[in-house]
Amino acid sequence: MKKLIDFKAMHEEEKLLFLPNAWDILSALVLEQAGFKAIGTTSKGVANAMGYKDGEKVQFDDLLALVKKMVSVVEIPVTVDIESGYSDSTTGVVENVLKIADLGVSGINIEDSLKNSSALNDKNRQSDLIAKIRDKLDGSGYAEFFINARIDTYLQKENPLNETIERATDYVSSGANGIFVPGLCANDEIERLVTSIDAPLNLMSLPNLTDINSLNELGVKRFSIGPVFSNAVISFIEESTRILFTEQNTKKLHANCNVTTSFK
Repeated sequence: MKKLIDFKAMHEEEKLLFLPNAWDILSALVLEQAGFKAIGTTSKGVANAMGYKDGEKVQFDDLLALVKKMVSVVEIPVTVDIESGYSDSTTGVVENVLKIADLGVSGINIEDSLKNSSALNDKNRQSDLIAKIRDKLDGSGYAEFFINARIDTYLQKENPLNETIERATDYVSSGANGIFVPGLCANDEIERLVTSIDAPLNLMSLPNLTDINSLNELGVKRFSIGPVFSNAVISFIEESTRILFTEQNTKKLHANCNVTTSFK
């Protein structure tokens, strides 16, 4: 319960929550030992680490197993990206969220993109889903569990600000604790959204959205790294592998292996 309360409170502090995204146990350990206060998972990173593309290609039981192990290894709060919920039914999504909560997780991201589609879920249906998730969590002893409602308008639509505000307002009214809008990067639109919704705003790192201090001044309350960290690690592995294969020599590996992480 303490982690639930602590994680929720992190969104109410004067300085925004800088949330890194892990994709396996090793990355979670490294991030915790670097000093981060909480960790989120990245669905893309998790999928890639298991050999899949993003988009709920990972079996939900495999995600549960990973999260269970991650929560047992790190001591800081963990929030999980469950994409659109890993089920085609409202009941299935609600039950999946409860399974995640039962592992000791502090929150979820749930998106309004439809699975295997470029379309968004109907606003009213998504609001109803969030309300049912909230009711189930509250009735199961997880009233402090953080529902971060992801809105994908900026990834799919032109001039999406007004619809984003409408969706955010409805999602918060339905029980969401926070609003996550990946793709949003214009300062004036960030300010408009911050002042229009009664919930913490979460943004994601982009090539032109990297400065935490500037976002803090705009009123953003949570900043996620997203998949860029796992992408950078994959890129490093790829480049190191190319060098290893091309040069047929392991010398450069020995020059870059100063591991400082403490393992259990």
